[in-house]
Amino acid sequence: MRLIRRFLFLALVTAGGIVAFNHWSDGDWQLRSRAAALGADAATRQAVTLANRAAVKANGAASKVGHTFSDSALTAKIKSKMALDDYIKAGAINVDTSSRTVTLTGVVQSQDERDRALRLARETDGVTQVVDQLRIRNRSKAE
Repeated sequence: MRLIRRFLFLALVTAGGIVAFNHWSDGDWQLRSRAAALGADAATRQAVTLANRAAVKANGAASKVGHTFSDSALTAKIKSKMALDDYIKAGAINVDTSSRTVTLTGVVQSQDERDRALRLARETDGVTQVVDQLRIRNRSKAE
């Protein structure tokens, strides 16, 4: 989302620079003749108006894109969090994502590990629901 906003900001600055260059230079650009016909002030106002409209539309689009997460990206993000966590055996936990609903299955060593895995999944941006199908390993009586 930041990348999109930076790109749009750069595009707006570039467009403003082109309009300013065209206005102040003696270059023979196609925009020059139209700017001369409209007058310098009118051309500047028109450029600012168009830039503002584009910024509003781009910001709305960036917000929508920023909140849309693919299921595979969510799965990868959760698995990465678990792999980096010292208290979770990520290889023993399967993560499935469907329509932003995450299902955790597998066998964990303790209730603490289970709680931590569920918390990591719930705290991931884009997840709407977490289904807990984790089982805690039964310790044998010989231990």
